[in-house]
Amino acid sequence: MATTIFTSPICPWSQKAKDFLTKQKVHFEEKDLSEDKPARKEVLDLSGQVGTPVIKIGDEVLIGFNEAKIKEALKKL
Repeated sequence: MATTIFTSPICPWSQKAKDFLTKQKVHFEEKDLSEDKPARKEVLDLSGQVGTPVIKIGDEVLIGFNEAKIKEALKKL
């Protein structure tokens, strides 16, 4: 299953989340909400907000950066 991270270039938590996923050797698709209008609608439909980061791991949607929750979601893949 795919991992997608919705980010913003001005959000330090987005960068931390990307760094963490990279460190965990997780391949992910990044969707920059500042440049990708369809991604803004997609993240709003998924999470009810456009704040970043929003991380979709399989069918699970995580709002914000939380290492423990990310690790737990990755175990389910």
